[in-house]
Parts: sequence; structure tokens; C-alpha cells
Amino acid sequence: MAVVIRLRRTGRKNLPCFRITATDSRFPRDGRSLETLGLYDPLKKDPAQQLRLNEERTRWWLEHGALPSDIVQSLFKRLAVFPRKPKEKRERPGRKPNASTARRRAAKQARTAAKASRFQARRAAKKAAAGAAKE
Repeated sequence: MAVVIRLRRTGRKNLPCFRITATDSRFPRDGRSLETLGLYDPLKKDPAQQLRLNEERTRWWLEHGALPSDIVQSLFKRLAVFPRKPKEKRERPGRKPNASTARRRAAKQARTAAKASRFQARRAAKKAAAGAAKE
């Protein structure tokens, strides 16, 4: 029996609410479930109240081979319920820093700085003109 952790839709039309359940993968989405693990309400404003989860039972199911669906996995990840191990950056022997990229970035930064200084000078000139017009 392949167990999955997925969402079961409850609530009425245009007001969705979901139960997080452990179910057999052969059962329909809103059909029979083995255990209800929590509740996800996407309409709540506060992210802390959106997800209520029995973490102990969820961990038990994950340890015993249950696979979370893509959406449940993203909920766990987004709300930091079960933080993932940080990925290590791979060494890529064929990729080396390119000198033209560094030149291009430096030129872009110079253009951005020049644009910002022109904008500040224009703003100062407008303020001076407005001050002179008032007097």
C-alpha cells in the first residue's frame, strides 16, 4: 500500500479549506483517508493560522514511507514545518569566471550610479526653482 500525504478539499464553493490527510494513493482525492493530520485554510490572513498540523503524526508517516504531494511538500517548505537540509553547491570544473561578465557588470553599476546622480541633481534644481518662485 503506497501512502501519500495530500490535501482533501472541504468548505463550500469559493471558500476552500483543506484537510491534510494520509491516504492510500489509490483512494480518490476526497475519498476515504487513513488519518487526518491537520488543516490548511488558505483564506486566513495570518500565515501562522493558515496551517494547523499534528507534527508528531506527520513525522511518523514520513518516517514510515509516506510521500507528500507536491502541494503539501511546498506547504511544509514555505511554512518551515519540516525544514529541508541546505543544498551544497556543486563544483563545476568546466565553468570559469568570464572577464567580459565582470566588465559588463562594472559598466552597468557605473551607468546606474550616473543615472542616480543625474536624478538627484534634477530634483535639487526643481526644489531650488520652486523655492525661488515662492519668494
